[in-house]
Amino acid sequence: MQKLLVCYKWVLDEQDIKVTGDLSLDTGRAKYKISDYDKNAVEAGVLLGEQHGVSVEALTFGTAAVKQSLKDALSRGLDKVYWIGDAAAEQADAFVTANILAGAIKKAGPYDLILCGEGSADSYSQQTAPRLATLLGIPAITFVRQLSVADGRVTAIRKLGDCTEEVTVTGPAVISVLPEINKPRIPGLKQVMAAAKKPSEEVKVADLGLAAGELAPKVRSLSVKGYVMDRKKVIFKEANQADNVAKLVASLAQEGLC
Repeated sequence: MQKLLVCYKWVLDEQDIKVTGDLSLDTGRAKYKISDYDKNAVEAGVLLGEQHGVSVEALTFGTAAVKQSLKDALSRGLDKVYWIGDAAAEQADAFVTANILAGAIKKAGPYDLILCGEGSADSYSQQTAPRLATLLGIPAITFVRQLSVADGRVTAIRKLGDCTEEVTVTGPAVISVLPEINKPRIPGLKQVMAAAKKPSEEVKVADLGLAAGELAPKVRSLSVKGYVMDRKKVIFKEANQADNVAKLVASLAQEGLC
């Protein structure tokens, strides 16, 4: 194994998004961050890089604002970041995103492993990794909760509903990881300062050789509204707490929730 790549997305911090009276979203004061799911992918890539002494690069696609992510990404142990800041990201779906990422990877690669988060914090379509693998003509392993590399072979434990599956593949491959795979590191002052000296490179969509149809989204978002849950507000007031618990369980069972 010689070189790894991690794909990440620069998204609005959901904690800063406000739901207004008409259920529209107010993002005026929302800051950006690396998607929490992608932080797990970055950590997984950096850990493998440290274990095997190989270079770990990253690739991100977004609007012009994505350039703000470079310092944070590089402070997390990455060696280099390729970034694509283009207005096409405003309406890009998984189809467009995968096409652009694949085009950039073909120019910057090859890579032994390409890691992604299982989904992004904003849309969570879970399509980008499988689409990317198809475009690159390499295997995809999704829902990965544990990952190791030995003797040129990748072994992954996948979480599938109420069971797990062990998969072994010879790279290159695209791996999408679950949040439970690790706990992302919090960069210290030393790492943040060192990030300023690490390389980054801008990639232009126009240089990827993509046709117009490959940049036309298949899905367009017309509007996004907040969700309001209508609670039943059932209160159990029995003196004996065991009776309250029994009634709660019976009520949940009646609703088909347990």
